[in-house]
Amino acid sequence: MAGLIPRYFIDDLLARTDIVELINARVKLKKAGRDYQACCPFHHEKTPSFTVSQKKQFYHCFGCHAHGNAISFLMEYDKLEFVEAIEELAALHGLEVPYEKSPQFDGKPKFNYQVKRDLYGLMEQIADYYKQQLLSHIPAQSYLQQRGLSEEVIQRFKIGFSSNQFSALKEKFGKTREECKKLLDLGMLSEKDNQNYYDRFRNRIMFPIRDRRGRTIAFGGRVLNDEKPKYLNSPESVTYHKSNELYGLFEALQVNNEPNILLVVEGYMDVVALAQFGVDYAVASLGTATTSEQLQLAFRYTDQIVCCYDADRAGKDAAWRALENALPYLEDGRQLKFIFLPDGEDPDTFIRQYGKSAFEEALNSALTMSDFLFLTLSNKVDFSSKEGKAKLAALAIPLIKRIPGDMLRLSLRNMLAQKMGIFDQSQLKSLIPSGLEKSDQHQSPKKIKRTPMRILIALLLQNPELIELVPSLAALKTLDEPGFDLFEKLTALCREKVGITTGQILEYWRDTEFSRPLEILAIWDHSIDDDKVEETFRETLKYLYLQFVERNINTLIAKDRLQGLTLEEKQQLAKLLNKKRK
Repeated sequence: MAGLIPRYFIDDLLARTDIVELINARVKLKKAGRDYQACCPFHHEKTPSFTVSQKKQFYHCFGCHAHGNAISFLMEYDKLEFVEAIEELAALHGLEVPYEKSPQFDGKPKFNYQVKRDLYGLMEQIADYYKQQLLSHIPAQSYLQQRGLSEEVIQRFKIGFSSNQFSALKEKFGKTREECKKLLDLGMLSEKDNQNYYDRFRNRIMFPIRDRRGRTIAFGGRVLNDEKPKYLNSPESVTYHKSNELYGLFEALQVNNEPNILLVVEGYMDVVALAQFGVDYAVASLGTATTSEQLQLAFRYTDQIVCCYDADRAGKDAAWRALENALPYLEDGRQLKFIFLPDGEDPDTFIRQYGKSAFEEALNSALTMSDFLFLTLSNKVDFSSKEGKAKLAALAIPLIKRIPGDMLRLSLRNMLAQKMGIFDQSQLKSLIPSGLEKSDQHQSPKKIKRTPMRILIALLLQNPELIELVPSLAALKTLDEPGFDLFEKLTALCREKVGITTGQILEYWRDTEFSRPLEILAIWDHSIDDDKVEETFRETLKYLYLQFVERNINTLIAKDRLQGLTLEEKQQLAKLLNKKRK
């Protein structure tokens, strides 16, 4: 809840939401027995291992182990923050979120979703303002025409212009101190002295940066002449985290929401110029290096990424960083390639000079990830000596081990062997330095030890209707059984919230000490058949109660031997012995 949204509202929201309908709107599900299945949206696979349970209101992937409820899915799939996911669900049901008063921490204000929504709206107004400014500024229009941009492309990317005035934006949107503070937080104003604000962007072509939902989150500005800096970008802000975003992704997905390829370039004008020539699948990395978050985001929409860089040393270094960042996301079936344009060329100049066909021909001859990897590493070793070959193995093996795709890892191991002139894989091990020869197979999930309390918690968590079988737990408190505290809290919640689902239970304990144990037990394959669940639950409870009876019997017998029992204690012992026999 983060102190913002009442618990009752979250409970009601999850009760109204059918997780199957929610996920099916984004990932096409197929009925599979009582549940639904699909290929997992969080990792590449050919055989469906992603399961959605309507009964539990819970999803789980047996491949990558992603799991959670409706809120978790929106957070993971749509990359929303917790409160944004609540807002999204509320909007689906036509509800308003009843926010509680937002707390303050460390004297710094916390932005709740309502505030952020207002900021997104403000950024959209600013983008529209820059568009209007472009319409009345002839030199800016001439510049875009000289770059060959059509009106259609200018409109698609909402390109605008910021006037050459120190306070045009401030006067338009920052009439009060509070409004100026918002603009400062968004990176649209700069501060010279205390509360002496002025426009950050002046006399520049403005490129709105939009997130996957089409919200304007930041801007990039380019000068009309040779002034420095040529490009000026928005700083990190409450709406903008550049390492998580790709410029042009929203526009590319508007053309094709399942592109066969995404081309990662370095600049705004590269993306726009390529779009002008019909290359509608280019995005820009908003920085000198392509981050792991950006690559993970791109792989959400396509299985093939081509990174385009300059052929100089800086371009090769940036490509290598992109390769390293991409390794953990290279599932089998995914491709990462690299293209290096001739000296002095960038995608913008290249496609203008040679045309779309020549540019796409260059794309088709891009270096594969494996070729670029071994080409780069081979330049660092001397193949004339055994030590040099060992160095190649030492450099390559740690990188190969980071790749999750089994077939791709095997292919790279074979390429490594060939590069070293080895045709027997067993010989490769003799050249691998100690510590690198460990298995590069996926680690299987840690096996959960079966205990009576874990079985009870897991069965009740996965089947909350079993609460009807649970008697008073007062007697069991004295057993000091590990996990009893959680089981007691779980039974209390299930009694209070009749009809609660697994997904709702997990939400109740989100971000608490119990959240991780419950998540593990929610997906635990306890190997108990469905028709045996109720019987197993009864028998496990009975086992614990018998432990309680046995302990009390032993206590009374020991006392009888030492000092004898009172009449009341003798009667109690008789009852306990009778219970044990039954």
